[in-house]
Amino acid sequence: MLLQILKLLGSLAMFLYGMSLMSGGLQKMAGNRMRQFMAKMTSNNFKCILTGIVVTAMVQSSTATTLMIVSFVNAGLLALANAIAVIMGANIGTTVTAWIFALSFGGGSWSIATISIPLMFFAFVAMSIKKYANLGEFLMGFAFLFLGLSILKETSTVLLDNEGVRVFLGNLSGHGVGSIFLFMVAGAVITLMLQSSATATAITMLLVAQGYIPFTMATAMVLGSNLGTTVTSNIAATVANMSAKRTARAHFLFNLFGVILTLLFFKPFLNLVGMSVAALGFPNPVTINFAEADPATQEHLVSSLPYSVAVLHTVFNVITTLILVWFIPQLEKLVTLMVPAKDDAPESYRLKYIGMGKLATGDIALNSAKLEVVEFGRVCRKDLDFIREAINAGSMKDFEEVDKKLVQYEDITDNIERDIAAYLQAVSGNELSTSGLARVRELYRIIGEMESLGDSGETVGKILARMWDHEGKFTDKMLERLNHMVGLLEEAFTAMDHNLSTPLVELTDINNAEAAEKAINEYRDRLRNEHLSNIEKKSYPYETGSFYMDLVNCFEKMGDFLINISQAVIGAKTA
Repeated sequence: MLLQILKLLGSLAMFLYGMSLMSGGLQKMAGNRMRQFMAKMTSNNFKCILTGIVVTAMVQSSTATTLMIVSFVNAGLLALANAIAVIMGANIGTTVTAWIFALSFGGGSWSIATISIPLMFFAFVAMSIKKYANLGEFLMGFAFLFLGLSILKETSTVLLDNEGVRVFLGNLSGHGVGSIFLFMVAGAVITLMLQSSATATAITMLLVAQGYIPFTMATAMVLGSNLGTTVTSNIAATVANMSAKRTARAHFLFNLFGVILTLLFFKPFLNLVGMSVAALGFPNPVTINFAEADPATQEHLVSSLPYSVAVLHTVFNVITTLILVWFIPQLEKLVTLMVPAKDDAPESYRLKYIGMGKLATGDIALNSAKLEVVEFGRVCRKDLDFIREAINAGSMKDFEEVDKKLVQYEDITDNIERDIAAYLQAVSGNELSTSGLARVRELYRIIGEMESLGDSGETVGKILARMWDHEGKFTDKMLERLNHMVGLLEEAFTAMDHNLSTPLVELTDINNAEAAEKAINEYRDRLRNEHLSNIEKKSYPYETGSFYMDLVNCFEKMGDFLINISQAVIGAKTA
């Protein structure tokens, strides 16, 4: 018995590992193309739903789809209403997994698991060839998935196939509405424990196909697993930002509405599922009495029950989507009320796009890092506002207040650089394509330049602090020149943000950044010559002029950091 239990746990581990490996391989193969597809296919609700279906069906992971959705919402590339529509499509996309499982559970002596062992050979060969390594990873995951599922099926049959278990499960199924809620809780708990609604669906198919539970209770377990998977995403979102929380709440509300609607119209829903199953040529699991059916019908019914569960899963998500798609604006308002906007102080800044849930792979992970880098650039841009305030401070007290913010932002940029670098290091631990590795190198370079921008803010504060200590004061013309140079830096920041935010496939040049850097250098040269002339004329004290030129040179250096960032972006495209 102990050996059988360990075999059951091992087959479950093999199943989960295969699911993870297969999903990772698919993400690496199609990650960048999926990102472009999602960016272009979100102009209306129909396209958003279709996008969610296609992407989730491709990666076999609604979690990966959700992470991409959250990233697009945070980056302003996808409105929350469109994100809700994509989530609806993602829920339909997850049903593809159920249909694949049904093929493995299907009746007859042959199933997909039959080819698992031979497939491992071809997967190993593909993994040995760098060009086809991702395909090999996908095939190996596919083989492990269905081999584990097959062993799980055989082992569970040995463990459960006794009269005591059947009587126990029969008693649990004999309490009407109470049993429905009991099996719903079971489906939700299994999903939470294994962190996989797909696994809960596979277990449900196993139980119903072997006759341990009736189809009605299998329906309840599917409803529970749909709720359980939303709990997982909401737990992950507790440490994420506002948009992630709203997206997770929308996912929860979608499934909660579907479950409540199904429970209110449980019998009509079951009848609809039964008719849908019959329309596909299978016995109706709702109307046929298994005990009274002839042996041939009984055998056909048992072999078709996994397909019935797949139909059930599909009907649930399709009906819920068809109803809620008309109420997306109301859903958006509701999740906005559930997660109101807050004005977070910069001192409490946290990463927005990475560090949520399971580490993604391939281009999906790099996309999250890229979005975080874009946000990092905008944090550096805020530092420029404090620099302007510091220059124009009218008193020592006013300056000291702003200087505190410059010091705080220097710490913030240090922390952001460290966290992004740690994420990139973790991503690099997975297999990446040559272009992916090149992108990682350029991202390292970019965050280094941005951290230097944060250091520049503190440097400006130190220069101004020395000036105040020496009771110096800039002339009106000096302030005018310094403010103009800050304005040129703003243009350089705008160019940098544009180049960072633009998808590499659309970025053709960095002329905007080069023009901004040229303007900064030319203005610096003009001020340097003007300063030498003013020193000769004794237009202001030499010491004040020294502080003034220190700031000018610091601003010019910031311009260098900014052009370096744009050059790194275009360099990533070239690589």
